[in-house]
Amino acid sequence: MTAAPTKAVTTLRSAMMGLALFGLLLAVVPEGAAAAPRGAEKFARSLSPAERKLFEEYLSAQATHDFKSDAYWREVSDKKALRRGKRSKGEVVTAKDYVRTFPPKYDGPELTAGLAKRWAAYQAQDSKPKDKPPPRPLPGLPEFLEAAEVEYGFRPERIPEREFKLRYAREAVSLGLTGEQVVRVYALETSGLGTADMVSGIHPIKKTGKPISSAIGYAQLLTANTTDELARHGPRFLARLKAMASDRGLAPERRRALANKHEKLSTMIKAARSIPHKWDRHVAFARTRRGMGIHAINIDGDIGPWLQAVKLHGLKEMADKAGIGQLTGAEIELMNLAGPGTGLEMMRPAARNAATTNFFARDAYFRNTIVRDKTSAELLVALDKRMDQNITNPGAIEFAEAFREVSREIASGR
Repeated sequence: MTAAPTKAVTTLRSAMMGLALFGLLLAVVPEGAAAAPRGAEKFARSLSPAERKLFEEYLSAQATHDFKSDAYWREVSDKKALRRGKRSKGEVVTAKDYVRTFPPKYDGPELTAGLAKRWAAYQAQDSKPKDKPPPRPLPGLPEFLEAAEVEYGFRPERIPEREFKLRYAREAVSLGLTGEQVVRVYALETSGLGTADMVSGIHPIKKTGKPISSAIGYAQLLTANTTDELARHGPRFLARLKAMASDRGLAPERRRALANKHEKLSTMIKAARSIPHKWDRHVAFARTRRGMGIHAINIDGDIGPWLQAVKLHGLKEMADKAGIGQLTGAEIELMNLAGPGTGLEMMRPAARNAATTNFFARDAYFRNTIVRDKTSAELLVALDKRMDQNITNPGAIEFAEAFREVSREIASGR
């Protein structure tokens, strides 16, 4: 007769069976699903039997979900390639060429709060690089100003916010943009509070936070936007500065300052045009001190309003050429958010009821909360709603008044 196993032996067998099951964990998920996270087996050994059971069930469900998600995003990629091919052949893109559904939602078991916290801490410690320094913070206004001074000897002329808005409004109106279009874009991009030197991630009033991108100003131009626009339109800006510097009605000091600004901007234009006029090259240039230095022109009282109004006007021109006139503020913002060409595509009848996953990269889709789980049409509604909320904030009210003042100037013939 075989003796009954002792409690210690039973516990040992249970633990060994649990680890064996853990090794076979992903055998139950579809082929091609993600492998168990790094360090999961070692972490599981530190758990009680009940915790380990929940942890294994959680990882299995997560692996299945990841498999389904990957399959979904492969379909999105395949449809995108199909549309690209049809356009190259001059064929019509229809609603069937877009994915209509949204990414699968995880509906499996969840870890307890305590276990989730321990697992997150374990993963963070396990994946922490041993020999790499922490990532450098993104540059902000001080870095842009310093680079402008060091690389080009340029110091942007700072003017009061109300005057900056007035100059911006004059430029926008002269280019055929309306106050409603511009102010609504401003309301969304800056929460209706933004200053001329606002950097994305920094609260414009409290000045708290840290940069989350290089976006700056009322229209939130990225550094690459700035160098791209300067390469396109810089000569026009130079001509205007030269004409202003020649105006004998201005004080001599102001004329000298404009002539100096003309000289510095000329050097910047040469730098912006020294690279091929391709977006990826401007993005790379934007990471250099020379690119960062050019970005400071956005807050200059003369150049900044011109530059940002011209950027918005470029979107209007592109829409006009595509046969889409009278853009709303939300439609302009859609072109800003998704990219000009993609934004125009989202406005087409065939794409209006398509999921926004068709138009955004996977990480960008999940990073932009306003984009998730919406069709193109629903995203436009959400953008309009956000604008409606922010347009009553002080900066937006002041900007709208600037456009009204410009209208009075035009009516009086000034």
